Amino acid sequence: MGKLLVNVFLVTFLVFLGHNVEGLGVNWGDISSHKLPPKDVVKMLQENGIKKVKLFNNDETILNSLAGTGIEVMIGISNQLLKDLVNPDVAKKWVKENVTRYEPKSPKGVNITLVGVGNEPFLRDYKDTLTNVTGPALENIQNALNDAGLGDTTKATVPLNADVYLSPSWNPVPSGGFFRADIIDPLNYILKVLNKNKAPFMVNIYPFLSLFYGNGAFPFDYAFFDGVSNPLKDKDGVEYTNCFDANLDTCAAALAGAGYGNMTIMVGEMGWPTDGNNYGNVTLAEKFYKGFVSYLAKGKGSPRRPGNVEAYLFALFDEDRKSTLPGNFETHWGLYYDDGTPKFPLDLHGNKKTLVSVPNVEKLSKKWCVIKPDVKNFTDLMTYACDRADCTPLTNGSSCQDINDAAKASYAVNAYFQNNQQKADSCNFEGKATVTTKDPSQGTCNFTIGFKSLTSLSPSPSPLPSSDHSDAKAPSSSSSSASPSTPKVLAFTSMGISFLVSLFFM
Repeated sequence: MGKLLVNVFLVTFLVFLGHNVEGLGVNWGDISSHKLPPKDVVKMLQENGIKKVKLFNNDETILNSLAGTGIEVMIGISNQLLKDLVNPDVAKKWVKENVTRYEPKSPKGVNITLVGVGNEPFLRDYKDTLTNVTGPALENIQNALNDAGLGDTTKATVPLNADVYLSPSWNPVPSGGFFRADIIDPLNYILKVLNKNKAPFMVNIYPFLSLFYGNGAFPFDYAFFDGVSNPLKDKDGVEYTNCFDANLDTCAAALAGAGYGNMTIMVGEMGWPTDGNNYGNVTLAEKFYKGFVSYLAKGKGSPRRPGNVEAYLFALFDEDRKSTLPGNFETHWGLYYDDGTPKFPLDLHGNKKTLVSVPNVEKLSKKWCVIKPDVKNFTDLMTYACDRADCTPLTNGSSCQDINDAAKASYAVNAYFQNNQQKADSCNFEGKATVTTKDPSQGTCNFTIGFKSLTSLSPSPSPLPSSDHSDAKAPSSSSSSASPSTPKVLAFTSMGISFLVSLFFM
């Protein structure tokens, strides 16, 4: 009998543990020069037991690959469409073309459960251009979903940045949270729509950015989940040992103050980069993710919001075409490298099974492009290569910062070479570079090998001897993308320390 009780307890515990982590999803972005086949990515998601995916658009190929899988899908509407969606007829057409056609209620269809209407539209740098159109656009999309008979299973929401709420300077604790005064009316409009339709309030929370922009003032340990010796004390003896709980409860207090204390909060983005900054590295990313997954598995929640927390990790893959204006870490948010290889072991379900790679990825040959030993001037070729490939690992605080100038030049030309699928004429650089089969990686600096991709950029040759390429300067990887960079202002009120920073994100 005692053995039976123990077994029942273990089974119950494991089910409970798995149930809690099932609230975890991933953001699947596609601002990359080389993309993996969506059908293979979906196989990887299934192998890893990932049951929720958040997209920033409504890519047909990706959505078709998700059909029949049962994976819960959130699709996105760009900010550029919000003004058009103020027209109910436009909203109905959008829902018909981007939701209804995928048959979200059919077992064979795409299980679209959420529609993101815009992305962080209340950022201060938008200068109110989206303030008064976001609410009507949200309402029209949700009404169109309702009219299509989908409103009970597909909800519309607005992913917001954490700068929409804060705590007062005279009471900088989570319980003092309130919404920004300049957006209170349009935000109340959104809250009424969400509440009426039982849709979640979605916010993006980034402990990494609180640490990064704290410039040494933000307590390092508060960004993680290991506990601290000096917790932040709120009223009634409530203590906070990490900034995620503090941020989440500041949001909860703001919602309660607005009259929506029971509204579901969902975290739309949450992650840690692995390169491009002193704090952005694989070691700290692994520490953060393992701590967060363990946090979710416990099912404890935050002091003001006990219980399961639903969150989407940011992001699934590195995206080498993202803007680096916010920081050189922007191209390194992925749990996976762009070739579908996990960066570190991570057990998402408490079953000692770590992340598996994307299947069927064919790596290119084991060869690299390097600078010839007699070359002494690297400036021009590095400029050329780094304007066309991601060289952020060479910057201060990054994984390749400590290698010498010649090695940095080799890294740059190799990045360009791999980005061009190892085409023979992409490793020349006026005769200054050559191909080698000896791996030039050293220390933490990894000279990557590319992979075969059907979606690579059109290859361009490196400068040849005597060639005139004075007008051949391409947009840098920090500015080339599928869409123009969008200004952001982020406000962080975490652990009693407020940070206001101006950013430019994709």
